[in-house]
Amino acid sequence: MTQEKTGRFSDLGIAEKLLSVLTKKGFEVPTPIQHQVIPGALEGKDVVGIAQTGTGKTLAFGIPMIEQLAKKKGQGLVVVPTRELALQVEKAISQIGSSFGLRTAVIIGGVSQHSQVKALRNSPHVVIATPGRLADLMKQGVYNLSKVTIITLDEADRMLDVGFLPEIKRILSAAPKERQTMLFSATMPESISNLTSAFMQLPIRIEIAPQGTASELVEQEVFVVTKQQKIRLLDALLEQYKDEKILLFSRTKYGAKRIALEIRDMGHTATEIHSNRSQAQRKQALDGFISGRFRVMVATDIAARGIDVKDIGVVMNFDLPDCLEDYVHRIGRTGRAGKYGKAISFVAPAQRHDVKKIERLINKAIPILSLPSLPEMREKPDRYENYQSTPRGGGGRSGGRNFSKPYSSNRSSTPRRSSVSRSSSSPRSGGRPSSGGRPSFGGRPSSGGRPSSGGRPSFRDSGSKPNGRYKKTNKFSEFAESKNAKPEFSGPTGGFLRSARAAKSNDNRSKPSRSSGGYKGKSRFEKSNNSSDTRNRTSRPNKGISHGKSRSSRSAFGSSRPSTPRHKRKSNR
Repeated sequence: MTQEKTGRFSDLGIAEKLLSVLTKKGFEVPTPIQHQVIPGALEGKDVVGIAQTGTGKTLAFGIPMIEQLAKKKGQGLVVVPTRELALQVEKAISQIGSSFGLRTAVIIGGVSQHSQVKALRNSPHVVIATPGRLADLMKQGVYNLSKVTIITLDEADRMLDVGFLPEIKRILSAAPKERQTMLFSATMPESISNLTSAFMQLPIRIEIAPQGTASELVEQEVFVVTKQQKIRLLDALLEQYKDEKILLFSRTKYGAKRIALEIRDMGHTATEIHSNRSQAQRKQALDGFISGRFRVMVATDIAARGIDVKDIGVVMNFDLPDCLEDYVHRIGRTGRAGKYGKAISFVAPAQRHDVKKIERLINKAIPILSLPSLPEMREKPDRYENYQSTPRGGGGRSGGRNFSKPYSSNRSSTPRRSSVSRSSSSPRSGGRPSSGGRPSFGGRPSSGGRPSSGGRPSFRDSGSKPNGRYKKTNKFSEFAESKNAKPEFSGPTGGFLRSARAAKSNDNRSKPSRSSGGYKGKSRFEKSNNSSDTRNRTSRPNKGISHGKSRSSRSAFGSSRPSTPRHKRKSNR
């Protein structure tokens, strides 16, 4: 590939202070997009730049933005489609502007907005944001665009593809009319043309390469393979390019997770990045891929324009993208910084017509190679080899398959309690039916309490329930312990305190009250068992607890509703 002569940064009219910083950072020769965009942007003109990925667009708008903000007061706003791209743009701008005390703020979704609101209140010079979170903060009244003098839309076609057009229009409408607007895109669909005509003033159009053009440094190949053979072909290619850093694209996030698991089973280090992962997980995966901790990264199209890793040797399309224009952005992750790369696509027999469309888009024929010798399908490791089907019952949510080591050898021999007789269908008789149900993740065993080693102790062995109460019996005397009785210890979960509280509660229940008819130590007007005289109601109760029958159902603590005192009864006469 013949490299276009672009001169040096010193020929572009950049201020001396900024030029010295660029020289210290190692930037001397601009890329073609930087050579053509920077002079017009320094004059304050609106710019529309069309260039393929990996051509240095960030500095093409970053250098003019920094110089313009240094000359006159204002704020710069950069809007990008993905979180990863926002972090990379912030890193590139801070690398140049930190010498001038430039303050930046990153506004992205997937994380708490509190730190972002704090950064916005610190009056940053440049705000890098994704459209969704930015529009949300504008709606809340946290951020307004009154100070914005320069707006840049990076990867505009991608933002429109994912449905951010309403947010983009809202952002541009809320910004001051006297501003500079720059828009960069790899393609120029009609929607972007309408956007530029509505919100830009006589923009300069700079087209480095025809839209959809792929880099000449990327060698492209296609394998026609059935769905069942894709994993075997992937196994063969990973062995063939075992010394290369590989980025593999999947069409769906569920497929990305499954493929990453398959690659790890093959013995390779792999990670994944997709929208189902949190921002911290995505950052950890990307940092591990950049540092070399993971050799393979499986991603969805969310990362097609958000990954700036210069040493990716091979890009694999396990699935063709839904939007064929994304093919250009996928393979643009390799062949960067003057290095050669390779792009390999897995194509189903019914997708040959999609390959023809891609060839028309990039104006280049893609060779279709014959399948190499495919290895035998690897035996998948039995991740459920320790699962054990155990009967249900006795422990509540236990039973089913056991995801940890079997409990059979560690189960306590303590028999099940039988002090309270209940049917097996009772809600408190030991849990769910004896078959089926959810698996036990090391939870309560099916019988005899918890295992004797590790975890919390068995509450059945100590004769108490897990909540620290005393074991229920038919004898009330075992419940109504005296105040000075020592409650039994129920394990490391604070059962001692709860047992003490239960004993105190029992003692409090034994005290007569005015409402229960036991005022001044009198009985509850119970009917005497050995006399029919209704006036003989002065026998003292045992600890103030009624021994007479109540109209309502009785509980272990006595009558749940005491009988009505005589002086409060309504006359039937």
